[in-house]
Amino acid sequence: MQMHQIRYFLALCEERNFTRAARRCGVSQPSLTNAIIGLERALGGALFQRKPLIALTALGHAVQPYLDRIAQNAEHAREAAQALADVPRANSEPAAREGLAGSPLCPSS
Repeated sequence: MQMHQIRYFLALCEERNFTRAARRCGVSQPSLTNAIIGLERALGGALFQRKPLIALTALGHAVQPYLDRIAQNAEHAREAAQALADVPRANSEPAAREGLAGSPLCPSS
């Protein structure tokens, strides 16, 4: 399972249309479709009913909250990494860590 597959899955959940989900993700429709098929293989079943309308299957409904949480956590990790990258470096790494004490990155104990 790869992060782009999760992002495409979540976009398709919202859009309920492969073309619109692909456009939203900035990829071609075949690329999105192939990624969804790969995710379905990895999870062991269809995530979407394709006809007559795009709809989540029971498996799709079951995994959606977990994949949403993964995407949220990945975004939080990216934000934390960016915040750490934005912290001015002191003379040593331990000093930089001390400067983060009490921040959301390093809560005080």
